[in-house]
Amino acid sequence: MRVFMFPGQGSQYVGMGKAAYDNFSEAKRVFEVAEKVTGLPIKKLCFEGPMEELTRTFNLQPALTAVNLAIYEALKAQNFEPEIVCGHSLGEYSALYSAGIVSLEDVFRLVLKRGELMEREAQRRPGEMYAVIGLSRQKLEEILLKAREKGIVALANHNTPVQIVITGEKEATSYAAGLAKEAGARVVKLKVSGAYHSPLMAQAAEDFKTFLKEIPFHSPQKIFFSNVSARAEEDPNEIKKLMGEQIESPVRWVEEIENIFAAGGRDFIEVGPKTVLTGLVKKILPVEKISLRNVENPAEENF
Repeated sequence: MRVFMFPGQGSQYVGMGKAAYDNFSEAKRVFEVAEKVTGLPIKKLCFEGPMEELTRTFNLQPALTAVNLAIYEALKAQNFEPEIVCGHSLGEYSALYSAGIVSLEDVFRLVLKRGELMEREAQRRPGEMYAVIGLSRQKLEEILLKAREKGIVALANHNTPVQIVITGEKEATSYAAGLAKEAGARVVKLKVSGAYHSPLMAQAAEDFKTFLKEIPFHSPQKIFFSNVSARAEEDPNEIKKLMGEQIESPVRWVEEIENIFAAGGRDFIEVGPKTVLTGLVKKILPVEKISLRNVENPAEENF
């Protein structure tokens, strides 16, 4: 079965999406809708930057979603579609649209509000995030337990069996990062302003749940997998509930990809800029049993 994976924050670069925009009217329409709904100069941010403005959470969430969905619509125009869809963190909103759960206009309403709330909480309750490479989840959980003596720290993204992102208050998270280093891990501080997918995002999550009540969710037309449950979800009300929790919940990417593979997913295609998710899947699944590729310029693809 064919799987479309949509990337999230961290995959952006200045110039992203231009190839799809230049070659497909369907891609142009996505950018037009994004700009109309958000009031932001999405094309200019994506194609010209500057990087500092593009990377602002408030701007980046709709901008990256526009790029993902412009590429998706270009693929769809060539009758190249998935049976299964998923996305990493912000990328899950692209998956919602591609599964037919929300409309194009509503997906941009959602990511605009999500970006606004997450940026607000990052300013109110600043935090840090670190990628920890080389420790098992169990070992890292033990370290986090100890580090919680210093404050709030949590597991944010379980990206591969030995690449896990931690998140939380600055003192507690940097202390946990230090302990992980002592235990032999490689530790990389992420260039983010907030402690995303942590309890510091609780107020953003509450406000987002209120906003979600206004947005109609429909039954998925493709198999949709959730970051929060790591399972395929069919009930639109349950999907809406999970999307409300996602801001402050860990991304269970390893379990999600393993469950997609168990459900028959074999042809994994990253739809969006860069190859972050392709790299993660290589470290989760037996590569000899799957095919993996990234599609960023649909005009160059042969289907």
